[in-house]
Amino acid sequence: MGRTRDERWADLLRRANGGDRTSYIQFLSEVAPVLRGIILARCGNHSDESEDILQTTLIAVHEKRHTWRDTEPVSAWVYAIARYKAIDALRKYGRTRMAPLGEHEDNIADDTIIDPTVTGDLDRLLAQLDTVPAAIVREVKLNGLSAEEAGQLFGMTAGAIRVTLHRAMARLSTLAQQKSGNAMGDRKIRK
Repeated sequence: MGRTRDERWADLLRRANGGDRTSYIQFLSEVAPVLRGIILARCGNHSDESEDILQTTLIAVHEKRHTWRDTEPVSAWVYAIARYKAIDALRKYGRTRMAPLGEHEDNIADDTIIDPTVTGDLDRLLAQLDTVPAAIVREVKLNGLSAEEAGQLFGMTAGAIRVTLHRAMARLSTLAQQKSGNAMGDRKIRK
């Protein structure tokens, strides 16, 4: 029996993270068409916007590839990045409605399957923030409120929400990098 797509991607990304340029190019060439399908479906087949989102997603995969834990499914990790980049772009373009999947259905991950480690990690990271910044991150980044809507909810100006959100996201990034660094140290110790 052959390897699954996720196993192949994981092997390629592991080797790429170890410095194998050829594996990295192969990983991106296999991931890109699948991500294109996911993004096209989410964007209602607006190909100009979807190509921009695909490029943004691939850049994010490149920049964050060190955060992928090689014991976790790589497909869930890349699908989550694509999903968040598409949502961000749709907010920017003022679209909230998703189009039917059509011909791209085979390329799309099952969004009903939630990786429990992702939500657990997020909850642990948010728990390290003060209450209000954590709540603002949840409302704006997870629930999709605008800065103005969140400002009304928290009794703050939209500008104050943006500043608090920016600082909270920077803190979360630092915490995630520390966690990633600790996990790498733990792996080295165990070997």
